[in-house]
Amino acid sequence: MGRSWIFDTGPLGKIAHPKANRRLTAWITRVLGAGDTVILPEIADYELRRELIRANLSQSLNRLDQLKQTLVYQPLDTATMSRAASLWALARNEGHPTADDKALDGDVILAAQAEAAGATVVTENVSHLDRFVAAADWETLF
Repeated sequence: MGRSWIFDTGPLGKIAHPKANRRLTAWITRVLGAGDTVILPEIADYELRRELIRANLSQSLNRLDQLKQTLVYQPLDTATMSRAASLWALARNEGHPTADDKALDGDVILAAQAEAAGATVVTENVSHLDRFVAAADWETLF
């Protein structure tokens, strides 16, 4: 069985764009062909979708919807949100929050989703995630 990868919002936006990043889409094709699992987490879908709606980027929204047919969509659930709350508290107790105290903090929710899936986060922001789960800068994966 292959590895599992889960997308953060930044790289997800690069493949949802009508002119998708060629290197990133080629990497996805390669790892899927090798038997890896590539996950589209609900938290990243939400973070990207709200900005695409706000900016009225319908082509990117359509592409994001199409990705749900290709990638494994991972919805949020109660266990994941409970774990995210624990990670949020841990980060603050250690003095290393990943967002403002009043923010929802998508990074800890993503980390909880990655942990539940046993997946490495494909991100642009390794430092916010690698203290919780395996994370890789998307540009180093090629």
